[in-house]
Amino acid sequence: MIRKVMLLALLATTLLLPAAVVVSGTANAQTAAASRLSLQIVMEAIGPDVPREPATEIKVSGSLINSGTETLNGLRIQMRYSPQPFAQRGDIEAYQSGQSLQPSAWRDQRYVQTSIAPSGKTPWEFTFTPQLLGISRFGVYPIMIEVLDTFNQQVATLRTLVTYMPRETRVARTRLAMVLPIVDQPRRSGDGVFADEGLPAAMAPGKRLGDLLKIAQDTSSAKGLTWVVDPALLDDARAMGRPHAVRSKNRTQQRPATPAAAQWLSDFREAVADHPVMATPYGDPDVAALAHNGVDNATATGINAARIIGKETLGRDVITNVNWPLGGLIDYDGLDLLATGGVDTVLLNVLNLPPVTPPVTTPDASATLESVNGPVTALVADAKLSETVGADTSAPGSALMNRQRFIAETAMISAEPVSTARTVIAVPHRRWAPDPRYVTNLIETAAGLPWLLPVGLDAVKRGKGAPTPRADLTYTDQNRRAELPKQYLTDVKKVGARADLTAAITTAQDLDVFDLALLRLTSSAWRGRTAAAAPYVQQVAEAIDSRIAMVSITGSEQSRLRTLAGSNGDVPISVRNELSGEASRVAVRLKVTSDQPRLLKIEPYVDQLMILGGQSQTIRIPMTSTASGQTTVTVQLTTDDGRKYGKPVELTVRTTGYTGVALVIVGAALVVMLAAVVMRVLRRRGGRRPAATPPPKRDREPAGTES
Repeated sequence: MIRKVMLLALLATTLLLPAAVVVSGTANAQTAAASRLSLQIVMEAIGPDVPREPATEIKVSGSLINSGTETLNGLRIQMRYSPQPFAQRGDIEAYQSGQSLQPSAWRDQRYVQTSIAPSGKTPWEFTFTPQLLGISRFGVYPIMIEVLDTFNQQVATLRTLVTYMPRETRVARTRLAMVLPIVDQPRRSGDGVFADEGLPAAMAPGKRLGDLLKIAQDTSSAKGLTWVVDPALLDDARAMGRPHAVRSKNRTQQRPATPAAAQWLSDFREAVADHPVMATPYGDPDVAALAHNGVDNATATGINAARIIGKETLGRDVITNVNWPLGGLIDYDGLDLLATGGVDTVLLNVLNLPPVTPPVTTPDASATLESVNGPVTALVADAKLSETVGADTSAPGSALMNRQRFIAETAMISAEPVSTARTVIAVPHRRWAPDPRYVTNLIETAAGLPWLLPVGLDAVKRGKGAPTPRADLTYTDQNRRAELPKQYLTDVKKVGARADLTAAITTAQDLDVFDLALLRLTSSAWRGRTAAAAPYVQQVAEAIDSRIAMVSITGSEQSRLRTLAGSNGDVPISVRNELSGEASRVAVRLKVTSDQPRLLKIEPYVDQLMILGGQSQTIRIPMTSTASGQTTVTVQLTTDDGRKYGKPVELTVRTTGYTGVALVIVGAALVVMLAAVVMRVLRRRGGRRPAATPPPKRDREPAGTES
């Protein structure tokens, strides 16, 4: 009986053993998966940046963080490495992304066993020397911190890099140009009214524009920096630093000067005083979209405006012959617009101008393109360096990891077997939101690396070696679809056509009244956000219509009756200019046409008027009538080239003209009347003439008396 029971138990154990193994394996896998989700490994320090001696002590330290709700037990931390440096830059990318196989030459260095409570963390640290790891030559070496659980399964990894350069190593320094953008978005409409009061908030310490200012201040004496600025931002800061207007709930309200905006501009001007400043066209217009939608004049206008506004706000000339298209992407249509606007150098993304074949070594940044205006120099930014400068460093430890990547990438470039030194360019994305401490530290690090020579973008010249063959400009359908849409630019073009009228009659100014407003409407900041731009378009349109209405033909509806006494005469027409300010003087033409030219003819007249702001001017229009009655004439203001300006005005001209026979009859009647008047006058004069004096009387003698 006992034997049967033992046999049954043994059988049951045998049958259930695989299930137990499966359950155990599943539990292990679940535990490992849970650990992976809740465990984070963070590097907090590594140094020195560049060990130069075999015995230099290198320390790597950080923390393990348990973000879960259960204690993680039996974790083991180990450091792994390879004594062989990476052969080429692409190997670093594969290693960092975990796509490369783990080299068999890696070996364990040490173990640390630990447990971590929920929401807790525990420190870790590894110390070693190049000699200890077998590192002996200039290059970049992989270091991996690995965490294993009790089942020897990997639950977390951290891949970093150590760059070693023996003191006796000599390499040609790589010239590095670091380009830092400070580009915002349009904040004013066409009438110069701010859409809101968000600009000072964005300039505050800890905010995006405030952080960019801090970087400029902290690196004011650094070498090799070039700033790219949108002059519209400087213009907005200047405008808000003075009494200004803000639109609120469809009402415009006056505001006093904002000292914070004026201070930001002053501080920025001082911080970049010793650095080259490159300006985008005013408003940072979407040049590619403008080229593809027939808005050809805006780019050159924006470049000219950038030159003027940049000098006014910074107190010195800015670079406008170098252009950085949005995303570093342009096609030949856009390139031609830039070239005709005076641009002879463009800063491009490597995706826009790739090498013909993947290069073994890093190519020089400089290349040449052909435009309608002749050769244009292309400066191609290095993708990985640009990525590290503009990296998001908000995650714990990411700033340090990206800094190590920057050191490693630049070292790999300088270690490449090339005959001449090259130039590389790093430029983060346009509207980056950097951590000032990270960027400042990176700039200081670059200045201290023995294989780099920081230079300004204005000092970048073509390398002495043979240029790397590059493919044609690559601009994809996806790039086209990302541009400002056709319908939006069609609306902007319509507004621009009306703005041209105000420019055509305004005299004595460097920039047309609405040029800057229209450039703000074409800003690349509106890509994917045209709904947000629509109110700006409407406000600009309303401002243009209001300005057009301020130069008009005077007179109310009731006073638009003119009388022409006789068959010909002059009819006065007055034009009032209610504009004020610097651009208030206008030159217009007056076109008068008769609706019935057989009955009322407009005789030749001088049609041009030059009117100062706040004044009126009158032109007397000669007219000839062939019959009495009323006739309508249309009065239209025009530009010098004949385009209609404003709405036409209709005047009613009442005439009392006579035919030729009537004139003869009237003339004869006048002659007869004149003769009668003359005779009457003569008769009156005759009736008033005095009587003749009679002769004196004599004494009469008697008859027959002789003497």
